[in-house]
Amino acid sequence: MPGAKEIRTQITSIGSTRKITKAMEMVAASKMRRAQERMREAQPYARKMRNVVAHLARAHAEYKHPYAQEREAKAVGFIVVSSDRGLCGGLNVNLFRKAVQAMSEWDGRGAAVHVSVIGKKASAFFNRFNANIVSEAVGLGDAPQLHELVGAVKVPMDAYAEGKIDRLFVASNQFVNTMTQRPVIEQLLPIAPAEDGSGEDGEKAPGESLAHHWDYIYEPDAKPVIDTLMSRYIESLIYQEVAENNACEQAARMVAMQSATDNAGKLIDELQLVYNKARQAAITQELSEIVGGAAAV
Repeated sequence: MPGAKEIRTQITSIGSTRKITKAMEMVAASKMRRAQERMREAQPYARKMRNVVAHLARAHAEYKHPYAQEREAKAVGFIVVSSDRGLCGGLNVNLFRKAVQAMSEWDGRGAAVHVSVIGKKASAFFNRFNANIVSEAVGLGDAPQLHELVGAVKVPMDAYAEGKIDRLFVASNQFVNTMTQRPVIEQLLPIAPAEDGSGEDGEKAPGESLAHHWDYIYEPDAKPVIDTLMSRYIESLIYQEVAENNACEQAARMVAMQSATDNAGKLIDELQLVYNKARQAAITQELSEIVGGAAAV
């Protein structure tokens, strides 16, 4: 059994660590609220853009954008959204595991895989994984801005438009609640058309024919309007994914630090019990030596 002094040193050290994890938990809780606000602010615009573009993909337009054209998948691209910092439990690990599994499936079909990473953790992981990284955006901070993402997102968008890749996916974490974050992979390109008979809010419109097609009037011309719309569509979705992943990161870090604080408290209680036993054993030994010495005299 270690001595009382060594145990006391361990208790002091763990107590200091508990103070740090408690402070990090409180900071993460504060940042999570702001991240959730940014996530909620980005959702309505991204949802409306998704609905409009989904109907546009179904329309009999005079100009068909490359993003809405289906073709055989000989090469695929993945945009992986992660955090810049760790200490957030298994948030990034679970996402990377799902992304690698999907990449392996496409590789098994003979398709080339191109990876665009957002976040330092994704950059470090896929560099170790020896993936074909074509673009990256790191150091976004707690309040990511759209202009910081445009460069990394434009590379796979241009590659799709030029026919270098035939599918584009985004892998990120979906915020379910504070305790649950789910890794998901969604197809960005080609754009999936809206279901028959659905309105702009994504719900079935009563009395609408299944053969109904939405269309729009373009001014001055369809091509520049649709080109700009498609670019803004992809950018808005990626920004929404980054904002949601940031909320997931703060929630996961808060839960992880809370768990670490609780575990530190339990460990201190156990060490305190061991310390008391060691201290009592030392006192008992001293009393036995005193009594034994007195008896010998």
